[in-house]
Amino acid sequence: MAEIAHDFPPFLRAYTDGRVERYFGTDVVPASVYSETGVSTKDVAIAPEKGVSARIFKPNTINPDQKLPLLIYFHGGAFCLGSPFCPTYHNYITSLVAEANVIAVSVDYRLAPEFPVPVAYEDSWAAIQWVLSHNTAQGPEPWLNDHSDFNQFFIAGESAGANISHNMAIRAGVEGLGDINLSGICLVHPYFGRRETNSESRGAGDSLVDKMPGVDNRWLFVCPTTGINDPRLNPAADPELRRLACRKVMVCVAEKDGLSDRGLFYYETLEKSGWGGRLEFVKTEGEDHVFYLFEPGTEKAMTLMKRLVSFLNQD
Repeated sequence: MAEIAHDFPPFLRAYTDGRVERYFGTDVVPASVYSETGVSTKDVAIAPEKGVSARIFKPNTINPDQKLPLLIYFHGGAFCLGSPFCPTYHNYITSLVAEANVIAVSVDYRLAPEFPVPVAYEDSWAAIQWVLSHNTAQGPEPWLNDHSDFNQFFIAGESAGANISHNMAIRAGVEGLGDINLSGICLVHPYFGRRETNSESRGAGDSLVDKMPGVDNRWLFVCPTTGINDPRLNPAADPELRRLACRKVMVCVAEKDGLSDRGLFYYETLEKSGWGGRLEFVKTEGEDHVFYLFEPGTEKAMTLMKRLVSFLNQD
């Protein structure tokens, strides 16, 4: 009988025989054109041979020749949970697109442990390349050809998706994006390595992250080939940090989140790295990890949404 190899309550359980049970992110909201939400959605295949896809979000109010800021979004879930198609992320990106008046591409990268890191990074980079292939209005997707303003190009994500967003911006700085410039990245409650390798990641004592034992061990679960000082997890160990390829960065943390100090450490480390862009730091008092995804109607969730909207709409 198979034994439990990794337990991530209440979201995932993996067994020694390779079986994985997921309890979050498996439901699917169908894509819909001219939805009552005010946002149309469409699913696209990016690398069908690998199972990489995305959901595109477009405001219904857009004019035929109107160009809007372009956002590529990477969902969180510790590299092993979630999808753009599940209600949590579909609803969140729908709201963000409606509020910010942007075109969004929410990426469905492959998940660990079936596809260990670095697969999520490689899939995400392939998705960026696919999206940017529409820069000359000759890509395979008309919505992106017709309505994306590549002079206002952003990347964002939360938790593990924030980690992916950072690493995509680093790769863009090292390898380049052709003649396209990345305007900014927004990292919400980012999942990074801890400030000190011999310390515990704890929040205010009752954090969602505190209830998930072994936050750093989870990295070893999704990426068994490296340690917790992997520069993709711990940007302080990355000699390329100052090459982050964007003009501005917003880092958002929540007071009760066990990852809050890591977000602050990232902010402080980037500030000292020699990177020359503009940094913003947003802290939500009294809230836990990704609270806004599960309580989107609260005042603090709406305040955080407004900060992100402002980030996407201001030069």
